[in-house]
Amino acid sequence: MKVTVVGGGIIGLSSAWYLREAGCEVTVLDKSDFLDNCSYGNCGYICPSHFIPLATPGIVKQGLKWMWNSRSPFYVQPRLDMNLIRWGLQFMRSATVGHVQAAAVPLRDIALLSKTEYETWLSTPGFDFAYEKKGLLEIFQTAAAQEHAAHTVEKAHALGLQDTKLLSKDELQAMEPHTRINGLGAILFNCDAHCYPNKLMHQLMEQLKKAGVQLISGEAMIGAEKSNGRIQRIMTTNQEFVQDEVVIATGSWGGQTAKLLDTRIPLMPGRGYSVTLEDSPYKVNYPSVLVEGRAAITPMDGNKIRFGGTMEITSHTTPPRINRVQGILDAVKRFYPDFDVPLPPIEKAWYGYRPCSADGLPYIGRIKKYKNVTIATGHSMLGLSLGAGTGKLVSEIVANEPTSMDMKPFEVERFG
Repeated sequence: MKVTVVGGGIIGLSSAWYLREAGCEVTVLDKSDFLDNCSYGNCGYICPSHFIPLATPGIVKQGLKWMWNSRSPFYVQPRLDMNLIRWGLQFMRSATVGHVQAAAVPLRDIALLSKTEYETWLSTPGFDFAYEKKGLLEIFQTAAAQEHAAHTVEKAHALGLQDTKLLSKDELQAMEPHTRINGLGAILFNCDAHCYPNKLMHQLMEQLKKAGVQLISGEAMIGAEKSNGRIQRIMTTNQEFVQDEVVIATGSWGGQTAKLLDTRIPLMPGRGYSVTLEDSPYKVNYPSVLVEGRAAITPMDGNKIRFGGTMEITSHTTPPRINRVQGILDAVKRFYPDFDVPLPPIEKAWYGYRPCSADGLPYIGRIKKYKNVTIATGHSMLGLSLGAGTGKLVSEIVANEPTSMDMKPFEVERFG
């Protein structure tokens, strides 16, 4: 079977990995050079702990307060854009307590599947992407966040993530003896792991090339030949590709790509930023999410620390905002008062676009219009975390095999 995968981020490459394992002849197309997508600059979390979707009642309420402040952690750039308006309405409708409860199980299941699959990759010679199963701290500074943390721990236990603990201020500080932490306490999610995304992506590409997968850069999909309920060929900027099956894994461009296939999915790019210190003078033992700061920090690959975060719902053409990077570093300083990280020039800070679905759940599965198209996008901030699991599910869908988990929550056209 010949499969064309459109998109060279972690979702597309993971899909290619499992499709090749299944014996398919695989070609992966990337509009750029495979090196500048959102899979590189994230904080490297592989996190079953993230079972709460982006669309929550709290984020809508807080977001309305933040949306006019371009330095805020969750910023929606005001503009007249029908795609944004439709997405925003669906997002607000999805942000209910019932949705948060319903989303927890599928997010847990796909995250645990993905973590298991990443760990199987480590047995492949040449695969060493600085994977560490140390857990994740979620640090809070206010009484309200402390109360919410207690409920989150209860929910984690109910979901079977039993090795989740609520830490006091002293217990938290004991976890990080190298530096002061300004926090009332933290959740310790022992179920989580992390890696160095740059190593993961480079090694995955090398493994795919060794396995005979074609990686073709500089080819953006611009159209498709359609007949008899199938996509017969993909047209790109320079070539045409004939295949039996098509996988669309174009990340934050997924809405535009799906439209070329007569399918509408509510999806908006959510820009995030990060700063990485090489040979960091600061040391932490554990990755951490800074709750009130809406930022994250990860020790990586032995000598690095990455600071990342923010969600900026904007267009792909809006210039990056250095004040958002400053907001991340300010949050880090509030939680780690000994950390004095200088603001880099904007060209030295990383930024990328996360594919944000309208309910915080990814879109994974077949579409109705054409029998041989599978879409995999909309992972929001969890692309790397859910990458290996999504790739396995895509391979199972393409092969018409039973899937490793219930796919109904991820239906591509669930919004009609």
